[in-house]
Order: sequence, then structure tokens, then C-alpha cells
Amino acid sequence: MEDLVLYEVIDRIGYLTLNRPEKRNALSFDFVNAIRTKLKQAEEDENCKVIILKSNGEAFCSGADLASLQQLQNNTYEENLADSKHLAALYLQIYQSPKIIISRVEGPAFAGGCGLATICDFCFADANARFAYTEVKIGFLPAIVMVFLLRMVGEKVARQILLTGEIFDAHKALHYNLISGVIDPSIIEEEVHQFAVKLCRNTSSQSIASTKKMLAKVPELPLLEAIDYAAQMNAQARASEDCKKGISAFLNKEKLSW
Repeated sequence: MEDLVLYEVIDRIGYLTLNRPEKRNALSFDFVNAIRTKLKQAEEDENCKVIILKSNGEAFCSGADLASLQQLQNNTYEENLADSKHLAALYLQIYQSPKIIISRVEGPAFAGGCGLATICDFCFADANARFAYTEVKIGFLPAIVMVFLLRMVGEKVARQILLTGEIFDAHKALHYNLISGVIDPSIIEEEVHQFAVKLCRNTSSQSIASTKKMLAKVPELPLLEAIDYAAQMNAQARASEDCKKGISAFLNKEKLSW
């Protein structure tokens, strides 16, 4: 039996491939667990600096699978809570990852799959991609993704896409600031790869990890606490090896190699 999620490293880029095409990469408990496991592998892999999340098949991810939705009706509250926290842990893992994660969306990304795609640091979609948070159309709630979506696009856009359940194309997703760019299907693989290569070459891993840590933490702090926390992070960064290397190269007009 083939792995639910594939992992390989090319040019210091760790490719995580959702590999459940016969189910349109729909999310089940085991599939979520496989994504979390492979993501942890990529985060701990010294040969991997940037992660790209992509998929096999016609859909990026169609949301929860039919079997999971049917099971919800038979679960106890405690079982449903455990399952919900399992999915929330995946989103949080992506959001707080010390490495940059890029999603490459080809085909539909609906409901939980839309959350999976757009919670990444960067999301690039081909012109044929479709997005939607369709939960309200089946009497469900876009509860977990809402926490992150409000941070990412603000309340007005979140209300528009969560309360209507509308299906929209990649260009509208870009208008909503939900994704980073729309790319022609014939070149999206190469374009996203080269974008990741530039990140590998031009950015410090230590700086990226600290910047992402701050991006996640600062919005939850009161102003004065946020400034104090920022000052502490600033002071710590000055003593880091990457900062010393970067300043030395700048002063000596040397080309940096990260």
C-alpha cells in the first residue's frame, strides 16, 4: 500500500505530496495523522529548508471524506472533540512551523482542504483552482479554520466567504488576499520551485524561524507587551550566528550563501 503522504527533497526543498487521489485527497483521521508525521519529518530534516505542500490527482483537497462525515453522526461529543483537536493540531503545526511552507494548489481546495492550503505561509494556485469554505451549506461550522482566517484576511472577507459558502476561483482568492499568486497551469510546478529556491538562497533559517514565531505571537499581545517581546527578540537575534555572519558579509561586501 502506497503512503498517504509522500516526501522527497530536491534542491533543499522538501516536497510533501498528498497521495490519496482516489478520495480527492479528502481528510480522514489517518490522513491528517500522515500529514502531521511527514511534516514533522521535513521540519527535522537538515537537508530541507523550505517545504512545498502539493497533491496527486485532480483535487488538492476536497475537505473531510464521506466516511468521516458519516461517522460524525455516531460519535460521542468526546470523540468528536478529539477528532476536532487532531485537525486543529495540524493547522497549528503548519502555522507555527519554523520552516517556510508553501502550498501549490491545483484543482479544488474545499472546506478543511481550503484551510490546509491557505494557512501556509505562501499559497500559489493555478488558474483552474477553486476554493470554498462550504460548511454552512451542510449545516456544519468552519470553526477551526476561522481562527486563522480572521488573522489572515480580516473579518469582512472572512464573513463573505464563511457565511455564503461560495465557490470562487483563484483570481477572486487573490483578490481576497487568501493566496499569494495565480500561475498558469503549464508552468506552476517550475515557478513555485524557483520561488522556493530563491527563499533557500536568500534567507537565514534562524531569522525565518524567529520571524515566524513572532508573527504567530505578536497579534495576541497587548501593545506594550508586544513591544517588550519584540525588543527581547531583537536583542537575542543580534547574538545569533546567522546575524553575525550576515553583518560581517554586509560590512565586507561579501556575497552571502545561506
